[in-house]
Parts: sequence; C-alpha cells; structure tokens
Amino acid sequence: MGTRDVTEEEVRRIMRLAAQRLMGRLPELADELTAKIRDTDEAYRRMVPTDDHWQSVYDAMHHGIGAILLPRSERRDVPQAEKTARRRAEQGLPMDSLLRSYRLSAEVMWDALIDVVTEEELENLPVLTRSATKVWHAIDRQAIAAADAYRRREAEMFGRTAERVQSLLDALLRDRADAALVRSAAAALDLPERGRYAVVVTRLPGRSDHGDEAVRPAALGAMRLLWRMRPDDEVSVVLLHDAGADDLTRELRPHVAGYAGISPVVEGLAELGRARRLAELALRTCVGEGPQIVRLEDRLPAALVVSQPELAGHLSAAVLRPILALDQADREVLLGTLEVWLRCEGSAVRAAGQLYCHRNTVFNRIRRIEQLTGRSLSRPLDIVELALALDAVRLLPAT
Repeated sequence: MGTRDVTEEEVRRIMRLAAQRLMGRLPELADELTAKIRDTDEAYRRMVPTDDHWQSVYDAMHHGIGAILLPRSERRDVPQAEKTARRRAEQGLPMDSLLRSYRLSAEVMWDALIDVVTEEELENLPVLTRSATKVWHAIDRQAIAAADAYRRREAEMFGRTAERVQSLLDALLRDRADAALVRSAAAALDLPERGRYAVVVTRLPGRSDHGDEAVRPAALGAMRLLWRMRPDDEVSVVLLHDAGADDLTRELRPHVAGYAGISPVVEGLAELGRARRLAELALRTCVGEGPQIVRLEDRLPAALVVSQPELAGHLSAAVLRPILALDQADREVLLGTLEVWLRCEGSAVRAAGQLYCHRNTVFNRIRRIEQLTGRSLSRPLDIVELALALDAVRLLPAT
C-alpha cells in the first residue's frame, strides 16, 4: 500500500489548524515548558525569577506559534528571541542554559502539535510529519538569533564594565581621591577603602607597545592586582593583604620583562595617587639592561636626583666636570670604576673582581678620580656628592 503525495497546501492547513488550537492553550504550555526548564537547570532557578521566566516563555511561544499564522514579514519570533537573550545575558545566565531551553521548547512544541492533530484529525497525522523539518528549523533560527544577541549584549556589558574599571582606576591614581570617589571605587572594584596597597609601574625600555612580552597577573599568591594600561607604561594597584613589599617583589619578578618601580605601602585607596607618583619615581631610577624591579626605599638618593633634574645637573657639572671633559673611553673607565667602588663599599678587592683588573689598578683609578674632582673618597660628604653626581650622569639625559 503506497503513501499518497501530500501537497504544501495540506501541510499549511494542518499547521494553521494546530497553531490556532495551541494559541488557546498558551498558559498551560508556558507552565509545562517553564517547569521542565527549571526542573533540569539550576542556573535558571538561581538567576532568573520565576515570574520573569514564565512571562518570557509565554511571549516566546505566543510569537513562535503566531508565526505559523502570519506572513514572514510580520513574524515577531526572532525579535522576541533576541529580546529575551539580551535579558538573560544581563542576568548572567550561561549561554548553554539559554540554548538548552530552545531544545526543550522544540520538544514541548512538537509534542503539543502532535496532540492537537491527533485529537482533531488523526488521519492527517502523517501530513503533520511533513512539517517537522520546518518546525525545528524555525526554532533553530530563533536559537541562532538568541545566541548572537546574547554575545553582543555580553560584549557591550563587558566593554562598559572594563571602561568603568579603567575610569575608576584612573581617578584613584590621578591624585588624592575624595571620600565619595573612594566609596564608589571600593564598591565597584570590590576593594576595601582601608587596606594595605602598593602601586607598581612597569615599562619596557625603548618601546611603548608591550605586546605579548608583558604578562599581567590578576593575582600573586594572596595579593590581588588591578592593571591600567597606558600609552607608555602599565600601572597595577596591588591589594597586599598581609604580604609585604619583599613578597610583592619576589612574586612579580617572573612577570617583568623590562623595568618596574614599586611604591611604598600605603594604607588606603585615597593614597593611591601618591603611591603612583612614588612608583613612577622609582621607575625613573632604572638604567641599563632589564629586567629590573626597583623599590623606592632602595633608591632614595637616585630618586632625589631624578625628581630635581635641574639641580642634579648643576651638581654633576660641578663635581664631575673634569672627568666628563675626558674622551669617551677614558671617561667611562673612571665613571665605571667609581660606580663599582661605591657599590662594593670601598673594597678594592671586590671592585677588582667585578672590574676584572688588579686591585692596584682600582687604587690608581680612584686616586685619579680624586685628583680630577678635588674630592676624597675617604670623606663622607665628598662621597655623597660623588654618588649623587654619578646618579645624575647615569639617570638624566645628556644636555
């Protein structure tokens, strides 16, 4: 016994009949689908209020079933799916849960269509099966539109959130923050108003684009880091909790490809502007090849030099002019010897080891430095002048 051909007109008639009957059953269908979704998906139970969920299911089924009765140009099922998806993104519902709800919707819808046709025109049930592909395709179209709308809304929210975080960090780092800003930032960034903070400023020497070379960890042990990217450097606000500056320096070391300046510890968000300025000052004392991580407390004399460049320039000229007037090779030998001598705390033996020469050579160079500058490395005040003048030469741009 063969199967008779089914015309498109018969399919449309059966689908219209079923849609008309289902429109009268919308409340119970919405009850069924809402319960099925909530019974099997904890995310919906936790993130979407029941009334909100039921209403969105009712509206979606109303537009979805109604689409069968309307010309394609008048159908509202896809815009409704997009509206619901945006709402679910705002509520934080996972996209997997949203898409799973469409699979359950297809099951409920198809079962309801079969029930109606079985009740009304059992003999035409085979006709209904010809429309199965179209029913599932329509629901797939809604799911695809919902996924696209969800992603767009999620991207919008993430962008605004990221902009808000960056804006608040900028405000806190710009200067001493007032009480209103501190309260707002603490709430938005989930940071305590009072707490132990440090600021880190990092930079790759000779370039402003850090690319993939810089790693920006969000946490180092128990410490939390919030990063602010700027054209020439990067700034991190570090909530230390019980950690100290030594802990921060140690944990940060694997992540620094260039220079990093670390501020002293401050006691609240209102002090981050001052901490940022001090971290930048520490960063300015870095010289030579990286990576280098510098704490301000360890570079205070050099920080004084870079914070007063005009005065420091006068000092270096007054103290080191005879040496600076030498040819480049001779000048660098003497300045390098002075630098190592100071670092080795006046030990000729240690200095000779670092300079790869005999200790008598070190003594000869030191005597020449003293003769040229008129300063003695046995007098504390002269040592201070020579050390600051040397920092000025190394850290300040040549004029």
